[in-house]
Amino acid sequence: LARSTLKDDFRVIDPTRAEIILIEGSERILPASPPKLSQKAAHALEKLGVVIKTNSLVTHIEPGKVQVQENGAVQTIVAETVLWAAGVQANPLTRRIAEKTGAEIDPMGRIVVSPYLTIPGHDHIFVIGDMAHFSHQTGQPLPGIAPVAMQQGRYVARVIKQRLKEEQPTPFRYRDKGNLAVIGRNAAVAEFGRWKVWGWFAWFIWVFVHIAYLIEFDNKLLVLFQWAYNYFTRKRGARLITMEEEDP
Repeated sequence: LARSTLKDDFRVIDPTRAEIILIEGSERILPASPPKLSQKAAHALEKLGVVIKTNSLVTHIEPGKVQVQENGAVQTIVAETVLWAAGVQANPLTRRIAEKTGAEIDPMGRIVVSPYLTIPGHDHIFVIGDMAHFSHQTGQPLPGIAPVAMQQGRYVARVIKQRLKEEQPTPFRYRDKGNLAVIGRNAAVAEFGRWKVWGWFAWFIWVFVHIAYLIEFDNKLLVLFQWAYNYFTRKRGARLITMEEEDP
């Protein structure tokens, strides 16, 4: 965006001089992926000009400044724009449900569910997606990603049908179909079991996987044409930049 799409849009500032710093608390980016894919992702980001700081923790944020602890030393980074992407807490509704049902919640605010995605002692209440803490399969809670929520949604629908037929459902099991992470234009990493790919080919897979999961054929076709247009034009077009006036 800074080096191509926005570079000619301003008369006072030069977007190509923008500096992006990625701060990661663990020893490598994408820690859930194999080390080789983390290395490929880091290399792709560095080619884009991103400065990566691993083993670094954000300790304080205030307007225009970010404090980072790196190897025991505290560093202040001057930054007008700060994007926080280190996780989220569950919807506050989970705590209200826990108060009414006595359900257990984890530190992220998720409800600890049974193997059937229900609240223990309340088989008529299902909890799925980002609100559910399901660790019965591996001992670790499932990540808050779309494939997990989609499979849980299908499972709950199937269980409701089985209950109406007075059939006994089986516990939920998540099927890991792989991981995809897009880095930028023509850059991504992908893992499907033992098969690991990166670069343009992984990015190509990412595009079509996302289109395949869209609902209705016309939506898929529309998004495909829009993405193709944006890819070849680098999303250049008319932009209207406005400024809000302060109330008198």
